[in-house]
Amino acid sequence: MKVYLTDQIKNISLLGSSGSGKTTLAEAMLFEGGVISRRGDVDSKNTVSDYNRVEHEYGYSVFSSVLYTEWLGKKLNFIDCPGADDFINGAITSLNVTDTALMLLNATQGVEVGTQNLFRYTEKYNKPVIFVVNQLDHEKANFESTLESVYESFGKKAVVVQYPVNAGPDFNAVVDVLKMKMYQWGPNGGEPQVLDIPDSEQEKADELHNVLVESAAENDESLMELFFEKGSLDEEEMRRGMRKGMVARDLFPVFCVSAEKDMGVRRLMEFLGNIVPFVSEMPKPVTKDNVEVAPDANGPASIFVFKTSIEPHLGEVSYFKVMSGKVKEGDDLINVNRDAKERLSQLYCVAGNNRQKVSELVAGDIGATVKLKETKTNHTLNTKGCNYLFNAIKYPDPKYRIAIKPENEGDEEKLGEILTRIHEEDPTILVEYSKELKQIIIHGQGEFHLNTMKWRIENNDKLNLTFHNPKIPYRETITKQARADYRHKKQSGGAGQFGEVHMIIEPYHEGMPAPTVYKFNGQEFKMSVRGTEEVNLPWGGKLIFCNCIVGGSIDTRFLPAIMKGLMEKMEEGPLTGSYARDIRVCVYDGKMHPVDSNEISFKLAGRNAFRTAFKEAGPKILEPVYDVEIRVPGDRMGDVMGDLQGRRAIIEGMSSEKGFEVIKAKVPLKEMNKYSTSLSSITGGRASYSMKYASYEKVPPEVQEQLLVAYESEQKED
Repeated sequence: MKVYLTDQIKNISLLGSSGSGKTTLAEAMLFEGGVISRRGDVDSKNTVSDYNRVEHEYGYSVFSSVLYTEWLGKKLNFIDCPGADDFINGAITSLNVTDTALMLLNATQGVEVGTQNLFRYTEKYNKPVIFVVNQLDHEKANFESTLESVYESFGKKAVVVQYPVNAGPDFNAVVDVLKMKMYQWGPNGGEPQVLDIPDSEQEKADELHNVLVESAAENDESLMELFFEKGSLDEEEMRRGMRKGMVARDLFPVFCVSAEKDMGVRRLMEFLGNIVPFVSEMPKPVTKDNVEVAPDANGPASIFVFKTSIEPHLGEVSYFKVMSGKVKEGDDLINVNRDAKERLSQLYCVAGNNRQKVSELVAGDIGATVKLKETKTNHTLNTKGCNYLFNAIKYPDPKYRIAIKPENEGDEEKLGEILTRIHEEDPTILVEYSKELKQIIIHGQGEFHLNTMKWRIENNDKLNLTFHNPKIPYRETITKQARADYRHKKQSGGAGQFGEVHMIIEPYHEGMPAPTVYKFNGQEFKMSVRGTEEVNLPWGGKLIFCNCIVGGSIDTRFLPAIMKGLMEKMEEGPLTGSYARDIRVCVYDGKMHPVDSNEISFKLAGRNAFRTAFKEAGPKILEPVYDVEIRVPGDRMGDVMGDLQGRRAIIEGMSSEKGFEVIKAKVPLKEMNKYSTSLSSITGGRASYSMKYASYEKVPPEVQEQLLVAYESEQKED
């Protein structure tokens, strides 16, 4: 295929809630552009986009698909993104490397919670948005209701470019108020008849045309002057104004299609080719060193790898965007992240599972290569002498966790290799090998997300797995001061063991003064601090160790051994075996033996004194608590609130935002198990949520009692 120049390339994200018809629209655009010779359909499992086995099995998009088509001498690169929130990584990746978003709306549903979520990401990345109302041929299609939901959610910046004449099963015509023509299709769609607007629609079309002209003129001072002079703008002037408005996110055009019947697709592609901003008209990407990089074909060659996947018969495929310069087959580049040399042995333009070899790709274009040795997602490759390094794409925090293990214990190493590969393909799947919980814990965006991962491993990699409820990483601490001493004495022929340690422990918080005096049972214990060691614990919190020994009752050479004994009990708390945190220990006295004292004696004495004191110091179990934000339709607010109360949630605030209610709450991690499934069930899939670690908080007394009983029972079984 021909090599397209930077000013002939447009990069577009295909976004929308599940069921809005993105894959079907992509199929129609590729067909109209001649990239494929026949249109597949989702039900027949023969589309170029959803081509993975797991997508055929489940009937929904799991991976984003890189696509392209050619239209009016321009190359339109698309990334078709999954609609389900569980697979949000596709949309986030896509918005990082494209310049415009096509936001599909199901004409029977209007703006859905998924639409809201995706739109917020377009705000975050400052991308122009075009709304495309699809499925206007459905018997329940309602364009006016859909448009009202757009206005309610996104304001009057949404401006109608097309409206349907006859939405519903007989849909076959739209009025285009930019062209001021009516487009009408036969039963098979495709190329339309371009007709004059009928008298019955003229008044409505004139009114919407004037709104569009004003919206276009508002974005350019010279156009505004022309508008006041002439009272109108010609089509080229309107294009210029609309493009500026889209770049500034002050104008969101609204189009109409039936993707399944290929109605309206050609006109939409014409608009994309003529009006959507070129790569060079968008803000320049910035490197880690805050250097702006222009998409200049004459600049140094630099590419950013935004996705990797394992493809049948090809192996590892690396999808990239050319950030600067141009790349050719056989080029040698330097992977800046790994300081490794890579050769681009083959270059492809990609249309889903169809790949077209190409000799060269220029700045702004999107392509793929195969069999790179060291290169993974988020890596930058440069020509020699260029030192660009682009920022890694950032993904949202995980919302769901599950413990995983192979059915055959001998497969643990193989599972580790597979999970590493899967994380590289989908960075929102995080793998945690928890020494603390003695589990492999997988973190993801939802239950469907991780169930899909399990299906892939079992069916593609032939490795059977079991899922288990993940344990909760509790912490232990104390709430008051306590004193204890312990003598370790052992004699068994020859040199014995002897060490005695006296200590006081208390809760620690930042900024507390140095210890001076303590009282227990009417007795006063004065402290003279000789030295303090502060340990930032790997699992959070601190251990403060104060040497308050006077008169040499314990030699300083034994203090590290006492500290080692303390750390052993901090790593396995006395209550439930969980990590302990936020404790200050003052070792103030003890005894030695001139022959039998050694490090092991003082380690054991320190450990046992600490354990005894801990149990007397008002011990408490802490649990991880998360900040949770839920977006829910108003008619399901009560149900969601009731469910949260059953999860020990503390509601911190409620507000309304663009047609949805927003609930902010603090919820213990233990109570968030399978919450994504419950929320979907309660709201019919119309709500979404996010969660982020907030803090460790004390568990209620009844919960602590349950945990202590469970731990005791577990110890007996062991």
